[in-house]
This record gives sequence, structure tokens and C-alpha cells, in this order.
Amino acid sequence: MATAMFGWLVRLNPFKTPDTQRLAVLFGVVYFAQGMWYLPNQTITIVLKERGLSAGQVADFFLISTVPWLVKPLYGLISDFVPLFGRRRKSYFLVTSGLAALAGLLLASGSPISDGTIETLGVTLPIVGTVSFTLVAGVWLFTLMALGLAFTDVLVDAMMVENGRPRGLTGAFQSVQWACITVASVLVGVVGGRLAETRSLRAAFLLAACFPMISMLMGLLVVREPRTTFDREAFRETLGAIREALAHRDMWLVACFILFWTFSPSFGPAFLYYQTDTLGFSQQFIGTLGSLSAIAGVIGAAIYAPISRRFPLKRIVNAVIGLGVAGTLAYLLYRGAASALMIDTVFGCVGMITQLALLDLAAKSCPKRVEATFFALLMSFYNGGSQLSQNLGARLYDNFGYTPLVLISTAFTAAAWLLVPLVRIDRIEARAREEARAREAAAAASQSVAAR
Repeated sequence: MATAMFGWLVRLNPFKTPDTQRLAVLFGVVYFAQGMWYLPNQTITIVLKERGLSAGQVADFFLISTVPWLVKPLYGLISDFVPLFGRRRKSYFLVTSGLAALAGLLLASGSPISDGTIETLGVTLPIVGTVSFTLVAGVWLFTLMALGLAFTDVLVDAMMVENGRPRGLTGAFQSVQWACITVASVLVGVVGGRLAETRSLRAAFLLAACFPMISMLMGLLVVREPRTTFDREAFRETLGAIREALAHRDMWLVACFILFWTFSPSFGPAFLYYQTDTLGFSQQFIGTLGSLSAIAGVIGAAIYAPISRRFPLKRIVNAVIGLGVAGTLAYLLYRGAASALMIDTVFGCVGMITQLALLDLAAKSCPKRVEATFFALLMSFYNGGSQLSQNLGARLYDNFGYTPLVLISTAFTAAAWLLVPLVRIDRIEARAREEARAREAAAAASQSVAAR
């Protein structure tokens, strides 16, 4: 029985070669480090709330720190076009992961700053002086940390697309990535809730800074990349690939679909206000809910890895929209500890499957030679839509309350069904399969020549 079970698990494992296994480990470690960037968020939110800031004002803070995630195509262009120390990926990876670690350590040092105010997005925010968190230093250093992580994310995603699409493993690689970032979210929930309970911002930043350092070490040991130099002919070919992709209707339809889906007004900081003020949950319990949701997300990632290779992507996308509608409506019943435990856990699994379907669609729609640039472009749409949705959701919550916010979010999610026929998901997936077959044929021909 045990032998049969082990054999079944081996057959399900999509990573059959040492090369793909090495990449899966690298991607998982880097995404885990990215997940730990969110460790201070709950503490930041509750500290600013206690200073008298509204949900919308707190959302402004996080919007500023999200800006580096919105210009990810720039990092892709730099990496695709300009090798650093003879490498397109590895050198940048080491520099940017080191930058993220340094910014986190500076945040943890808690350098004091004079009292005053800062104007952010038209909202005057009070600054805390020599206590554990200074808003001016915090917002810019947290944004700098985000810059390092966002650039690292682009590099890892480029390697994922370059190595995953020809092997038909983009869905599987992303399942590993998001399973690991979700495992990090479990720790963010448990540890972050405890840190928020004690308002320990310095400790939160110190812990968050440790993991980019681990990523840097992994990149030094694991990333294998041939040396390259700036090549004018390759530059022209890459530029031509960008022009061709920019003129391609499928790319922009995928981008618009991702933006619309993620822009659906979501809860963001407003949800913590609802949990704290209306339901009276403690910060530790809120952190525990986040951990349970993250554990369910790991299950969702494990589910997506095999179904991504067995079912058409269009069918999966249609199904997850339906699950998203039902899951969002369920938050109307979010009225106490029992309902919170059930809804957060179920929606954690559903939300992860939904997210991976969107990311799989993005990866399969990227053109060759400029994978870093265009996957980063699509992820900028994803990140921008997500953050703006939280900002809009916070303001809807401030002005109308919780129930209207849930209903509006549900309506936006359901409207995504109307866009699915326009995206031509079947054509995108068929093109990715053709590229995979062409790569396999080229590899077989190369082996045949070598054998002679």
C-alpha cells in the first residue's frame, strides 16, 4: 500500500529532471522571501490606526510602497537588454536581493526623525518621532525594500517563463512559487499577529530582512547562466520582438482581463478595521485567521499543479470566476469567530487557485526573447489592479460600510465572465503547446547530432 502510494506521488510530481527540481527549489525559496515582506503589514496598520488614521489613509501608505511593483516592465527591459557583469539574470538578482535586505535592516534599526507631517496623495499624515516607527523613514525605506523584491521577482519570473513554458511547466512552477509564498503567509499570520499585539515593528522588519539575504545566498549557489555581452544584433531582435508583442491583440486582452479581475474592489486595510471595530477580534486572532487562510492556499496550490496539466485553461478560468463570486458573497455571513474561521479557510484555497489560473494565463501569453519584460508588464497590471482595488475598497468602506463593499466586489467579479470570450485563451494555450513541441524536437535533433 505504501509503495503504491509513493509511486502515485512520484507520477504526480511534474519535476522529473534534476534541472527542473533545482529551479523549483530556487523559485520556492525566493517566493518565500517575498511573502515575508508582508510580515510588518498588520503591525503597521494597527499602529497607524491607533494614531488616528482612517482606512483610506492607511491604504495610501501601502499604495506608495507598492509603486515599485507597478513599474516591473522597466526591470524586465533592463535585464533583457543590458547584461550586468556578463549576466542577464544572476548579477541583477544578487544586487537587488541585497538591496531588499539592506532596506529591511535599516527599517529595523529605527533611526529617529524629527516630528512633523508628510503629505501623501493629498492626505496629511502625522509622523511619529523617536518611537518604534517613523512614518517618513518607514514609507521610503519600505518602498526601497519593495524595489529590491520587485526586481528580484521579475528576474525569477523570467527564469520561470524561459524554463517553464518550453517544458509545459509554467503552471507547476507557479504552484511551487505560490505554495511557498503562502507558507510564508502562514508565518506572517501567526508571527505577524503576535507582533501586532505587542506593536513590535522593529522585530517585524528585522525578521522580514533576513529572508532576502537567504534569497541572495540561493542565487549565488543555484543560478546557472552562461556569460553574455551586449550584442547589437540581439538587441535589434529583442526590440523587434517587443514591437511585435506590443502590436499583438492577445497580449493586451490578457492585460485588460487581469486588470479588470484584480481591480474588483477588495477589502485590504478596511477588512482589519471591520474585524477590529465591528467584530472585536484581537490582533492575535486576526493573525491566526491569516495563517489558516494561507494553509488553505497551500492546498489550493497543490490542487492547481496537476489540474493545470489535465484541464484546458479556459475551463479552469471560467470555473474560478464562479468560485470567486460564491466566495465573495460568503463574506456577507462573516459575523463572528466561527464564520470567520470557515470563510477565511475556504476562500484561502479558492483564492489561490484563482490567482494561479491568472498567472498561468499571463505566463503562456508572453512572447519569446522578452519573457522578463512582458511577464513583468502583466504582473504590473496584476499588482496595480490589486492595490488600487484595496484603496478603492477602503474608501467604499469608509463611506458606505461593509455590506455594500461586499456586494460591489461580487458584481465586479461576476462581470469578468463577460470578458472571457474576448481573451482567446484556447489560442494562447495552443501556441504555448506548439512552442513546447518545437523545443522538444530541437532538443531531440541536437542529441541525435551529438550521438553521431
